[in-house]
Amino acid sequence: MDESLSVCIWHNPRCTKSRAALARLEEAFPAEQVSVVRYLDAPPDRATLARVAALVSGGAAALLRAKEALAADLGVDASTDPERILDVLAAHPALIERPVLIGPGGACIARSAEALEGWIARARSSLQGQGEAEVSR
Repeated sequence: MDESLSVCIWHNPRCTKSRAALARLEEAFPAEQVSVVRYLDAPPDRATLARVAALVSGGAAALLRAKEALAADLGVDASTDPERILDVLAAHPALIERPVLIGPGGACIARSAEALEGWIARARSSLQGQGEAEVSR
């Protein structure tokens, strides 16, 4: 499958919002277009975190679960230097906010229904445009 024609969710099955986002993606896209990464089992490396942080509104700080006790223990919050946040997230993937959606429409933290639906609309539009471009080649 062409990676540019897929959507990806960094998923934690224990998280209600992550489960809801995955269910919505499975409704919105064909199964072969949805890639599920259980990021606690297969954590993203620092370079991947940096690429996603560059795509997400709010950058590295948006990827951080700043209210977790571990974040406080490590002395990181949303005001921490983004490079330090990325180091912490790479070492402690449990501090990655969820669910993270990545695809042709960019990336987002889909904690709200509005963020989820907005991202799906952008991804569908991008995928549709890419599919039409592929056909016209």
